Amino acid sequence: MLSTFVRLGAINLFLAVALGAFGAHGLEGKITDHYLEIWKTGVQYHMLHGTGMLLVALLSQFLGGAPKAVKAAGYLFQAGIILFAGSLYVLALTGIGVLGAITPLGGVCFLSGWALLAYAAGKRTK
Repeated sequence: MLSTFVRLGAINLFLAVALGAFGAHGLEGKITDHYLEIWKTGVQYHMLHGTGMLLVALLSQFLGGAPKAVKAAGYLFQAGIILFAGSLYVLALTGIGVLGAITPLGGVCFLSGWALLAYAAGKRTK
């Protein structure tokens, strides 16, 4: 599990930095400020949850009480990145407003992942 989430975390962090730079240098002046802010929100959550996957990798080594919950949290972070950040990237580029309906599903994935990490930590301390 360690190598899976280190890889996923590193790939996502690489992509978040690249997409952030693309937004700052490649999209400025090409999309409205409103959509550029949406892009930046996607990058922010992408970066945060890519880092969360590295945390999952580390915690998988220390929280032996609920390894399934830790693993599930990592996969929920990945799903959240795809659904939340991905939908914001596409929305910013296309302006298709219906894509905003997908974004909250990614948010639920993020929330569920953090809740599972809290659960796993609680199982470990008992």
